[in-house]
Amino acid sequence: MPHVLQNVVFPHDRDPDLLPLYADPETWSVIDDEPVRVSNRAHIGNILGRHSARIVAGRRVSLGTYFNAFPASYWQHWTPVRDVTLTVRTDGPCTILVYRSTGSGVRQRVETREADGTATSHFELKLDQFSDGGWIWFDIVADDKDAIFQGAEWTTEQEPVRTGKASIGITTYNKPDYCIWTLMTLADAPDVLELVDRIFLIDQGDRRVEAQPEFGDVSAALGETLQVITQPNLGGSGGFARAMAETLERPESDFVQLMDDDVRLEPESVRRSIVFGRYASTPTIVGAHMFDLLDRPKLHAWAEVVDDEPFMWRALYQKKLPHDFSVSNLRQTPMLHMRLDADYNGWWMCLIPTEVIKAVGLALPAFIKWDDAEYCLRARDAGFPTVSVPGVALWHVSWVGKDDTIDWQAYFHARNRIVAGLLHSPMPGGGKLLRHSRRVDLKHLMMMQYYPVALRHRALRDILSGPDHMRANLATAMPEARALSADFSETFVHKDSGVPLRSRRGRQVFTRRNLHDLDNPTGLRLRWFTITTLVSHWIHAPRPENVAHPEVEFGKYDAQWWRLPLYDSALVSAADGSGKNIYVRDRAQYRRMLMDSVRLHRRLRREWPSLSQRYRRAQAELTSLEAWRKTFGESA
Repeated sequence: MPHVLQNVVFPHDRDPDLLPLYADPETWSVIDDEPVRVSNRAHIGNILGRHSARIVAGRRVSLGTYFNAFPASYWQHWTPVRDVTLTVRTDGPCTILVYRSTGSGVRQRVETREADGTATSHFELKLDQFSDGGWIWFDIVADDKDAIFQGAEWTTEQEPVRTGKASIGITTYNKPDYCIWTLMTLADAPDVLELVDRIFLIDQGDRRVEAQPEFGDVSAALGETLQVITQPNLGGSGGFARAMAETLERPESDFVQLMDDDVRLEPESVRRSIVFGRYASTPTIVGAHMFDLLDRPKLHAWAEVVDDEPFMWRALYQKKLPHDFSVSNLRQTPMLHMRLDADYNGWWMCLIPTEVIKAVGLALPAFIKWDDAEYCLRARDAGFPTVSVPGVALWHVSWVGKDDTIDWQAYFHARNRIVAGLLHSPMPGGGKLLRHSRRVDLKHLMMMQYYPVALRHRALRDILSGPDHMRANLATAMPEARALSADFSETFVHKDSGVPLRSRRGRQVFTRRNLHDLDNPTGLRLRWFTITTLVSHWIHAPRPENVAHPEVEFGKYDAQWWRLPLYDSALVSAADGSGKNIYVRDRAQYRRMLMDSVRLHRRLRREWPSLSQRYRRAQAELTSLEAWRKTFGESA
């Protein structure tokens, strides 16, 4: 009996922006090493259904796209599958051409088949030449009449290593509209629900999903598969830990599929991730990629790693992301053909085997930030890899238009990164982690951003107090961090009320032809700039007129750390464009926080070895099922 590894699908939404992710009806050439479209014939009207499309007479459509090419290198490397069958159903005169790529993106023809009338074409394919990377896909060329593509799938006769289902754990805080959409999408995908045991909706907000007018219908459609659990806001880690705990109670579930709330789902991706997890040679965390919900052809997260020396997360080939598939599709982008091995995957969508949970525990009580990375590092150290699988993805609100390093989340950015370093860094003293942390303090101080520094120092003091603080303040750290913003006027966003705010010296505009002499200093100039700026801010008080009225104005992305320090005050656009923040230099606050930063980082450096031992000894208890059950019980 053949097992379906992957279906060829087309978008649920009739959104032309999505078409490049599913079908590529364009001809491309390469000019000056850049892919260029010769003709643009992408018509959403030719998509006839979820699995069917029209191929216009005389034209060619490639399914060598993100969602419809087969990621052969990942299947070869992480599973025992070596024989795959591609089955293509067509109606009308056409030619089917099957291609493969190498890890460097070189295209190679595998087979060609002509079809006419109502036809089913089978292609037997071997997964034995994809160690470095590569995909397999097919194109369809219509002859003198329109042809209809009626569906295709990639199958294998090989039995999976595991046969259990997955439970889905969705954690939400006041995003009921997104959740309803996700539940409706799942309810309309019976082939996905065949692999799903339970959908746990962990509702931690006061705008309940159950109160939405559509909930009755979607609940009836999903039946007992859906289970809503309400609890106080314990953050993403608390919600996902609850989903893990509930899944362990389900004998039919071999996996839990963690999923964020503010997403748009491609249901085939859920199915693919579960199937990949079933076939993985060893229990494997199966991660999904992330597209931008507000700019849907753009890929923001592909395969992510944690660099040991600075102990900081990043995407592989980060400078090439985000990648816009409407500009350069899969076949034209060599980077996307390499097999990229990840250290972790974000919990916007991530499949975790219950074998891993039983072996390494539940989420760290971190509230938000670094809980996903820490978990995958913990699993890796226990022998369980993480694979970010191409063709498995969803759309999530991206980081464009946000700056969570200067709001209440700065506490969690600082604390959880250092805690994860204490638990997993292989470098003595955490490598360059503390040096980088101190540098972040300096940048914020020079930019007159005192609120995030106050939060970061609170985080360092909590770290120094020992691991018990993490569970103790799980429910209180966020409201306390948000309340602290009232002490810092820079956090107030001044909305446009019809009388726009102005600065004394006008807006500072930076272009390639108009850069300040000290713009983006490096090397010795960077050191000299930092030293002189720190000393200047220590010695000189701001001019009274600049305190009373902003001296200059910057756009958000012009307000860099090497520009703001040159002024006493500045008007800066908010990241989301909703208004403006006013930054004013405060010499007394600057002096106090600078000295606190030096003292706290010096103490953390001195105590790193003993702190690391304390946190590592406490890790099993912090992440244990029993400890989390107690937390859930106390918060009920």
